[in-house]
Amino acid sequence: MLPSSTGVIGWRLPAKELAADVVPKAIEDLQSESAFSAARDIMTTDRYPKLRSRTLSNGARLVGIAKGAGMIEPNMATMLSYIMTDAAVSKAQLQIMLAEAVNGSFNSISVDGDESTSDTAVIVSSNKIETKGDELLLEFKSALNDICRGLAEDLVRNGEGTGHVMRVDIQNFPGTDHEARSLGRHVVNSPLFKCAVSGNDPNTGRLAGAVGSFMGKFKKDSDVSKMTMTLGGRIIFREGKFVLEGDTVEQEISDHMKNAQIDELADYPSHQKCVDIGIDFVCGDASAVVYGSDLTKEYIVVNADYRS
Repeated sequence: MLPSSTGVIGWRLPAKELAADVVPKAIEDLQSESAFSAARDIMTTDRYPKLRSRTLSNGARLVGIAKGAGMIEPNMATMLSYIMTDAAVSKAQLQIMLAEAVNGSFNSISVDGDESTSDTAVIVSSNKIETKGDELLLEFKSALNDICRGLAEDLVRNGEGTGHVMRVDIQNFPGTDHEARSLGRHVVNSPLFKCAVSGNDPNTGRLAGAVGSFMGKFKKDSDVSKMTMTLGGRIIFREGKFVLEGDTVEQEISDHMKNAQIDELADYPSHQKCVDIGIDFVCGDASAVVYGSDLTKEYIVVNADYRS
């Protein structure tokens, strides 16, 4: 048994009730046909279950589930993720691969910039199908990365009140990958920019301001003279100047945002589209992709009534 939880901070788990009633019932209900019921039953303020799977060439499978919708910010924050496999891979290898996968997925997302005291990411194996050799292990690692990235994006798309998912692709950053991820989180956590995205407002100055704020505070000696920023695939800033020629550019960017909008009250998202943001510094070697949520009225409603 692996106890884990999210919820109101400071409240104790009902350990006696769990041991006496819940655990025996859970054991009775064990089955191997589908992980859907587990993905559904760990939901709290989540709007839909999150489930991803991959099958390897040797027949081994990986199945992952996750929950989390608010207080989502690295390091992982209020989220739970469980990945199950029948591939026989050593514990040491699983630990290394999971840590790498988490950095590129669960540690690269944000819904609201808040963290909690509870988070879990686990991989467990029944060791039923032999998975040896470099080729198979690379295939396993790739599948694990795909599942973690998919679940991480699902968490953001499922975020409390989320109406848009922002995807920030940072390239050639003058620093480390960790710093590049920090810049991406700084952008998606900017309240002004989150609100602009929520309203389909192509307020490019808010994006540039968020980038400039981070660089001024944490990387003030870095060369940004060749930096290019794009929004919805359109160049908006290049080599120190805004590039917004043409009467239709703002409308095109607004249309891009509208096309990426999802119904924050729907049971399931209608698509997997994102508001695409690109930041290329040209002069470095680091990179990161960060996913974030906009800020809507529904988010406030959910969290204003969280305990009641």
